[in-house]
Amino acid sequence: MIKIAVVGSSSMDLVVTSAKRPKAGETVLGDSFITVPGGKGANQAVAAARLGADVSMIGCVGDDFYGEIILENLKKNRVNTDYVEPVTGSSSGTAHIILSEGDNSIIVVKGANDFITPDYVQKAQKVIEDADIIMVQQEIPEETVEYLAELCKTLNKRLLLNPAPARKLSEAVIHQSAFLTPNEHEFEILFNGRDRAEVLTEHPNKLFITEGKNGVRYFDGHEEKVVPSFVVEAVDTTGAGDTFNAAFAVAVAEGKSFDECLIFANRAASISVTKLGAQGGMPHREEVERGLEA
Repeated sequence: MIKIAVVGSSSMDLVVTSAKRPKAGETVLGDSFITVPGGKGANQAVAAARLGADVSMIGCVGDDFYGEIILENLKKNRVNTDYVEPVTGSSSGTAHIILSEGDNSIIVVKGANDFITPDYVQKAQKVIEDADIIMVQQEIPEETVEYLAELCKTLNKRLLLNPAPARKLSEAVIHQSAFLTPNEHEFEILFNGRDRAEVLTEHPNKLFITEGKNGVRYFDGHEEKVVPSFVVEAVDTTGAGDTFNAAFAVAVAEGKSFDECLIFANRAASISVTKLGAQGGMPHREEVERGLEA
């Protein structure tokens, strides 16, 4: 079984569905409200575990009711939580999500995720050393992402950096990461509006730009390629990117070709959007394989 270490955020998602998205100063009536465990790190850990990986999570929760639920949910999904600690006096991270008009808007409050420091990651170095691939996102302190990228390069470990939420990355972090997976909006922020084709050629088999229903774009060292997505009727797109990243990491660790990795990841993501909740629709391995055979 392949081993994946996920350094990242966990949170409680507070999800409202509404037929109309409120404008500034406007109040609208919602249709439903649910609370479900989320956070980009925890989402990717759960997704990878459901796809058959041996996953260890490195992160922090608050010493509150939400923290207890988050930890229990990770354990229920067979994610190793030895390096997920409650932070005394801190609230757990929360994500406030509005589902409306076929898409989502999200406000993230980091809470205990701000305590995922370089020193904290250093304590979990043995898990990182044992992993086939390491995953990280940007709902944790920037200095921690930079430290992890340098550590992975030193240890000769592959790091998949999902640069979300988007913020500028140093050239060192880009160089030290094995894979970068921005969406179109994140790409614009990372590379300051530079020509997409030019940037892709500078990062062959490293930069994978997710373009929603249009698929995933990358440069294979010879030509620019687009691996198409799967057409489904979306119910909730929250967590689709996390499912994609987890599935891509699993497939890479299993030694698949990049085209095979992207087809597998696109199929997993397409299944994830057919159910409500970031983790609610994340598929198990057999679901993805059935979908690929259909």
